Amino acid sequence: MPVRPTDSDSLCGLDAVELAGLVRRRELSARELVSAHLDRIERVNPALNAIVTLDAEGALEAAGHADELAASGAELGPLHGLPIAFKDTHLTRGMRTTHGSPLFAEHVPDEDELLVERVQGAGAIRIGKTNVPEFAAGSHTFNPVFGATRNPYDRARSAGGSSGGAAAALAARLTPIADGSDMGGSLRNPASFCNVVGLRTTPGRVPSLPTNDLWETLGVAGPMGRTVADVALLLSAMAGPDPRCPQSLETPGSVFRAPLERDLKGLRVAYAPDLGGRVHVDPEVREIVARQVKVFEAAGAHVVEDCPDLDGAEDVFLTLRAQAFRTGLGPLLESSREQLKPSLIWNIEEGIKLTSADLARARTEHTRIHLAAAGFFERYDVLIAPVSQVLPFDVDMEYPTVIDGQPQHSYLDWMRSAYLLTVLGAPALSVPAGFTGRGSGGCPPGKHSTDTELPVGLQIVGPPRAERDVLEIGAAYEAATGHGRRAPSLP
Repeated sequence: MPVRPTDSDSLCGLDAVELAGLVRRRELSARELVSAHLDRIERVNPALNAIVTLDAEGALEAAGHADELAASGAELGPLHGLPIAFKDTHLTRGMRTTHGSPLFAEHVPDEDELLVERVQGAGAIRIGKTNVPEFAAGSHTFNPVFGATRNPYDRARSAGGSSGGAAAALAARLTPIADGSDMGGSLRNPASFCNVVGLRTTPGRVPSLPTNDLWETLGVAGPMGRTVADVALLLSAMAGPDPRCPQSLETPGSVFRAPLERDLKGLRVAYAPDLGGRVHVDPEVREIVARQVKVFEAAGAHVVEDCPDLDGAEDVFLTLRAQAFRTGLGPLLESSREQLKPSLIWNIEEGIKLTSADLARARTEHTRIHLAAAGFFERYDVLIAPVSQVLPFDVDMEYPTVIDGQPQHSYLDWMRSAYLLTVLGAPALSVPAGFTGRGSGGCPPGKHSTDTELPVGLQIVGPPRAERDVLEIGAAYEAATGHGRRAPSLP
């Protein structure tokens, strides 16, 4: 049995799987666990701005009820006693959900969305909300309501986005698990920037309600954690069918709770360092990702440089994304234009410009790419590639404007390494791949320490619905490297 830590920081540093086991065996109370995390949040969060709404009193009360339930001998959920702060785009009954927008700064929903309902139903204890970009638009977390979230490994840098608050909270040991969402890299990029793990799920694996588009395939919800096993544990509570969601997959979430036991011998791996020449990648990122090929080969995998057919994926993603923004936020453009950030207005207006011919072309091309990818994954078990094209950048920048000497013309361009793979409809795991050397770039002179070493993530992508395989492979890779064990230097 693990030795129970005696101080709150050591307790907060344990993996979620281990903490859940301690609580389940009643070697640790939920109240002790929540109290330890609240203490760390009080000391560490002000420097990061990861958690933007906190309900300490409510969390302690819920923890007390959780301990009473455990004492009664009742069956406990897989997340029993684990504290969680939900992403501030996910509706939480009785707790404000701002979407990072002044329009919703004081909005308090009267219902939980399905994901929140499931996670709390599995025993997790809500302590607050994590920061997001305005309406989750973009992969850098800042908004006019709460400001920017800072990277725990270098507070002068971005934590990524849109699940940047979630990733920063995990890295800083403020929470043991976190929920995220991902359209063009919104949980993968922050996982990479903050040296944690995030899983973009197959559409339908984690059904979403309420929604105004049950047929959405780009935006999905997914789990985040500090280890692959922790991500699998959270997925077990998030996943599963819902009769109201026609795309939801029938597989019960419980299948993800079994141990992730697998080796990499004989694994067929495609390696795409720049997605077939389609993206520019920072040289330090490229070098670190290239080293991971040797990790797979040393474990007995067969690695070949290859990439799925992504021709047309750019147009598919940008078209369907624009349509999603028009559907979801179009009415706000008419009623509250002056309170929306310029990039958000641009997103919605791009959707308004779309014609039926544009949408038909995107759907047809999306189908072709998906079918071609099915053939690709008959030849390979997984694809590995960079998560992000850049290192964590200056927190005061809106987005990187140059990558390896190549200009980036919009706030979306630097996210191609994530969003082109979104179009495949495949599970994509962001897992820590290592750190840069000291004095790495990404911030203007004087903005960062020359001692900075920055995290880089590896993206492990499998065929649609293959979350279990991707998690097993990710866990084996994680065990071979141990990069995720490196915590940031914080108070």
